[in-house]
Amino acid sequence: MQTQFLGFGLGLRASHFEQIITDKPAVDWFEIISENYFVAGGKPWYYLNKIRADYPVVMHGVSMSIGSTGALNFDYLQALKSTIARVEPQWVSDHLCFSQVGDFNSHDLLPMPYTNEALEHLASRIHHVQEFLGREMIFENVSSYLTYKDSQMSEWDFLAALHNKTGCRFLMDVNNVYVSARNHQFDAMTFLNAIPTEAIAQIHLAGHQDFGSHIIDTHDEDVSSAVWDLFENYAKQLDPVSTMIERDDNLGSLQDLIAELEHARQLVAPIWQLGVNSE
Repeated sequence: MQTQFLGFGLGLRASHFEQIITDKPAVDWFEIISENYFVAGGKPWYYLNKIRADYPVVMHGVSMSIGSTGALNFDYLQALKSTIARVEPQWVSDHLCFSQVGDFNSHDLLPMPYTNEALEHLASRIHHVQEFLGREMIFENVSSYLTYKDSQMSEWDFLAALHNKTGCRFLMDVNNVYVSARNHQFDAMTFLNAIPTEAIAQIHLAGHQDFGSHIIDTHDEDVSSAVWDLFENYAKQLDPVSTMIERDDNLGSLQDLIAELEHARQLVAPIWQLGVNSE
């Protein structure tokens, strides 16, 4: 399945609803958090219906826990399926991780062990989820702060093998790659270059906090210069890929986010031959 190049987008956040509807800013598309729209109605849907009349929308989930070993949560999947039918998104994504362990929900995006057993497990889960939803899912790489002694391969080899086995594609979070590379002392471009380019469906750019000995993916800071450099270098390997700024806290003004988005556009416009200020 090919994913349309939508251009450059932003995460849709409630504090910007009114301004987006009134000003219709120069943003190509918006990404919503899927679970925020599992309700029947109310203000989230009121604003979303107005915004999606003017902009393409994609859905991004945070609670699927595709890597968990417990039974699939079909109540969750049914809510997701119903929401997809109402939103009619361009595509739907979630994280390649687990958060549920038995009855305990960590509410964190925990990395998988990179083993052959985990590879088989994920392949089966992805098949069943996509069969239930009746559509392809896209999965995001997560940032990590630990590794597993039992891992049999690198994260990038694991992702490449998962794509080869299932055909699944990825939302490549460039900041997450940078965070993990710093924390675990590997080369970020080695990671990025190992993933088949046809497997990349979307890109996230976000900020982090740097504590010297380690960095944490926080989504509450501007995109760092190191992540901008990594994104620019990575873009040279890719055909145009829909790219967005992801910010969840300390949002600042919509104008500031659009300025960051325009910086992303300007960085890769010559590489992707988009022209100046391509919309």
